[in-house]
Amino acid sequence: MTKINSSLHSSRRKSRKAHFSAPSSVRRTIMSAPLSKELREKHNARSIPIRKDDEVLITRGSNKGREGKVTSVYRLKYVVHIERVSREKSNGQAVPIGIHPSKCVVTKLKLDKDRENILERIGKGREEQAKKRKGTDSA
Repeated sequence: MTKINSSLHSSRRKSRKAHFSAPSSVRRTIMSAPLSKELREKHNARSIPIRKDDEVLITRGSNKGREGKVTSVYRLKYVVHIERVSREKSNGQAVPIGIHPSKCVVTKLKLDKDRENILERIGKGREEQAKKRKGTDSA
């Protein structure tokens, strides 16, 4: 059986190297978060790269169920910082807790021209895939 995507490596060692030495542009797509059911229906997209002013709900970990606005996207560490999700240091200072975007669900998007174009593009691609599937099923 041949590989489907020749640009990705199946070796654990090389996959990890590619992941941890990825440039910021690639990290952006890796740091995609799934959309809520309502947004998924509305935009016909499953996930989207997370952005600073999106509102998210944490779905995994000890902070599960907490909601807030994304205050920063820390691409170097592959985490996002969310409003009011922090812990106290021993000196009393509050420090934001890093959460991986895949462990969040986007409940409200910060939309601008570029973001709308991205969602439109994703939606069109999904519609074409659905048409192809319907065509092969009936034949």
